[in-house]
Amino acid sequence: MLRSLSTAATGMAAQQTNLDVIANNLANVNTTGFKSERAEFQDLMYQTYRGSGATTGSATTEPVAMQVGLGSQFSSTGTDFTTGSMQQTGNVLDMAINGSGFFRVELPDGTLAYTRDGSFKSDSTGLMVTSDGYKLADEIVLPPGVTALTIGANGTVTGIKPGDKDPSTLGQITTATFPNPSGLTRMGQNLFLQGGASGDATVGNPGDNGAGTIQSGYLEGSNVQVVDEMVKMIMAQRAYEINSKAIQTGDQMLSTLDQLKQ
Repeated sequence: MLRSLSTAATGMAAQQTNLDVIANNLANVNTTGFKSERAEFQDLMYQTYRGSGATTGSATTEPVAMQVGLGSQFSSTGTDFTTGSMQQTGNVLDMAINGSGFFRVELPDGTLAYTRDGSFKSDSTGLMVTSDGYKLADEIVLPPGVTALTIGANGTVTGIKPGDKDPSTLGQITTATFPNPSGLTRMGQNLFLQGGASGDATVGNPGDNGAGTIQSGYLEGSNVQVVDEMVKMIMAQRAYEINSKAIQTGDQMLSTLDQLKQ
């Protein structure tokens, strides 16, 4: 059987995965703090008929190798961690990180997760939590009736407690940075988990040691560029079509061979 059939089939499978990644980006074009992904591919093994430098005569050698590739495969997903557009909300508990870093939240089992989604709320006890009820790891509690609440660029939370005239510090929000944020594992709900290749989290105040600052009253939008994703989709479609055309051509060649014996 022609090798091109199976080779082109790997190309079609790769483009199906490519389209899956593009579709996920487009589905999250309005997701707060979403970071777009790209599918990355690598070529498969090669069948070598003759290596470069092979002797072809008493004083001559082959300058190049004779190899035929066996297709491509999906290897990984890369993540674009550039900051998305800032969207003003006017809600002081909405926060965006202008630069690198993640908010730290605590899951029900005590595991720390990381997010760029700063749409925090206050629960019935005044504890700052995510939209899913996961508490901020810094455990900021807002007293009942607090007024003039502000969150500084360095993460300091201040407000005027009932009965007081002057603002007092209510807590300190910290952020986490990673040596390799692309090594983080996505878990849905706008959350990341520390991965084996992400390195350990460096926790500190916003603005310190290269971490981004906090902008209260804003949310970070998705960094998905719709036009770019549409171009990628067209390229994936054309690549899928040309690989299917290679399979059709291989089938026609086999059909011609079959007809020779008739």
